[in-house]
Amino acid sequence: MRTEALSKRDVRGREHRHRQAELGFTLVEMLVVITIIGLIMGLVGPRVLNYLSESKVKAAKIQMQSFASALDLFNLDAGRYPSSAEGLAALVRPTPGVAAWNGPYLKGGAVPNDPWNNPYLYRAPGEHGAYDIISLGSDGQEGGSGTAADLSLDTMTSAKNE
Repeated sequence: MRTEALSKRDVRGREHRHRQAELGFTLVEMLVVITIIGLIMGLVGPRVLNYLSESKVKAAKIQMQSFASALDLFNLDAGRYPSSAEGLAALVRPTPGVAAWNGPYLKGGAVPNDPWNNPYLYRAPGEHGAYDIISLGSDGQEGGSGTAADLSLDTMTSAKNE
């Protein structure tokens, strides 16, 4: 009777272990799934990152166009563009010597940084007109190529004319 009880337990234990083994995934199955996910990310990932970097360039261009509009309004009120020393801050705070300041000309009360969190450069008089607004790109340094290239209003207008 004792051997019969042990054999029934052994059989039930083996059946239980067999069912548990069927519930999980094998190592090979998991490796195949991870490999497929890796291949998909390898193909899709660079495209997503490229769209992200392109969107930052577009956002910088839109911000610089907004600055240009605000600078034109400042010019209409004050009769001149802000000097390099006054900078873009003249669009959000009154500057000494400008009696007809009707700002702030930008919403938010502060001049925003570019999409890479670097300040915009403002030069007046500019090399290409009354003023230059420049974003140094993703690297934050002058020069560069790709997303690290400098952006300015004149590069935006020349791209439109081509």
